[in-house]
Amino acid sequence: RVLLVKLADRLHDMQSLQYVPREKQLEFARETMDLFAPLASRLGIDWLKRELEDLAFSYLNPEEYEDLSNKIRTSLVDRETYVDEIKALLNQKLTEHGLADFVVLGRPKHLYSIYKKLIAQNIPLEKVYDKVAFRIIVNSVKECYETLGVIHSLWSPIDGRFKDFISTPKGNMYQSLHTSVVGPRGEFMEVQIRTAEMDRIAQEGIAAHWAYKEGKSITDKDARLFKWLKQLVNTLQELEDPRVFLDAVKGELYEAEIFVLTPNGEVKELMRGSTPIDFAFSIHTEVGNRCIGAKINGQIAPLKTTLKNGDLVEILTSPNQTPNPSWINIAQTTRAKNRIKQWLNQEEREKALQVGREVCEKELKKHNLSLKKIIKTGHLKEILKNLYCNSLEELIRKVGTGKITVTAIVKQMQPEEVIEEPPKETVETAVVKEKKKSDQGNVILVEGSDEILTKISHCCMPVPGDDISGFITAGRGISVHKATCPNLLASDPQRRIAVNWAEGIKSTHRAQIQIIAQDQKGLLANLSNTISNDDANIINMEASTSPGGLARFNLIVEINSREHMLRLLQHIRNIDGIIEAKRG
Repeated sequence: RVLLVKLADRLHDMQSLQYVPREKQLEFARETMDLFAPLASRLGIDWLKRELEDLAFSYLNPEEYEDLSNKIRTSLVDRETYVDEIKALLNQKLTEHGLADFVVLGRPKHLYSIYKKLIAQNIPLEKVYDKVAFRIIVNSVKECYETLGVIHSLWSPIDGRFKDFISTPKGNMYQSLHTSVVGPRGEFMEVQIRTAEMDRIAQEGIAAHWAYKEGKSITDKDARLFKWLKQLVNTLQELEDPRVFLDAVKGELYEAEIFVLTPNGEVKELMRGSTPIDFAFSIHTEVGNRCIGAKINGQIAPLKTTLKNGDLVEILTSPNQTPNPSWINIAQTTRAKNRIKQWLNQEEREKALQVGREVCEKELKKHNLSLKKIIKTGHLKEILKNLYCNSLEELIRKVGTGKITVTAIVKQMQPEEVIEEPPKETVETAVVKEKKKSDQGNVILVEGSDEILTKISHCCMPVPGDDISGFITAGRGISVHKATCPNLLASDPQRRIAVNWAEGIKSTHRAQIQIIAQDQKGLLANLSNTISNDDANIINMEASTSPGGLARFNLIVEINSREHMLRLLQHIRNIDGIIEAKRG
């Protein structure tokens, strides 16, 4: 009922939107198109979905809306004549077949659905033949299929355009037969066939079902019909951030269009584009967490395989398997994505706790301290307060992720004796430098965590565009390496963590270039000019010559991306006398 009230409010807002500023109109229209129209569709209230889409369309694309409206209006008389002809023919043929008390309706498709077809198929309006949809209301399910036979005997059905939503209803309880045929004028014609009760639910959606069930018991079938709504509500309750809430709602609202089977014959409804990972998490979280592959129609298939309608899917599991960060990009449903993120977040918390405890014990020992001693001295409460932690576990975890150093803890105990230690083994990059310059945020995104200190490894110096991975260091945050870095590959896999480059942040990064060239006059000048002309800076240069007349250069340069580096290397190779130029 709350959702229905929200939809009614939104319809009223959209109908009076002409009185608000243009910026607000666009905001409301986009929100309506992305959220409220799909919500109406998911609740099965088709007339409301059409109304909201057309209203939003009129504000989001006013010129296209006006142009399409005018063209549709000019063909109104011909369209009405066409509808009357088809209705008369259908009435005649259905009566001859022995059907009675049926209703044949014809209505023009709403503007936004026609506009979507124009854009998707890149065709003019004249080529959109199915601008009118016909609906036939009969008395029973048996008559629905009889009517379908009459339609297909009159006109040729179009392959792939028949859908039986009677035997397999949609998640919003919608039931109907849909078919498209080649009509009397050679045009595509859509026909929907259903009973009066099906039509009532199609028009009023879940509200019709609620009204019917008012004061009556809920059957097992009803419980299954409402399951999608319960899943949606549960998903939303797990999310606190309103922006994440909106994204999750949008992801759950679009109509699920495929039905796949478990080995036991149970039907699972999934959104189009779903993979075995989505299927696994729809069965149970533990099945999803442990899945290693799938059998689709008896054939072994990878987890990234796109499922199709009617597939028989068996999930293969292993007790040693755990979710992989790459699964987030494979999963399509909000449920699967949320479960994967929850597991990864928990895993990272446990990793950070383990690393933090090891670092604390090791570093505190240098100051003749330990966690037990800190607790016994009674300083813990003050330390937690000063370092903005709610518990000892949170303090240890922040040490493990590099948010808090052990030195900062010791300072609370011995402020006059402790000197901050400089960072080791890594060079700070634009992750920190850019944050000082502006409020653009971090260049590195750590999977499942926020505001963790990240540093670019000095050994391989990755730049945006390189495949990267993180390593949880001993109290110095996340060290970021190229995914192929030998040092990373030799490290403890349990301390590796998924990281990615943030998009849309301009920053500079240091990288190494190794050059071999013929030692000749003007070489250094040409090299410096080429680097400068490519908007790169030389930070450090080491040069040496050999008796054979070869010069070797080891450069540290500042660039902004992998593409920038590749372009720079190509220009360096074009310099006269250069034998080889490559990244270090």
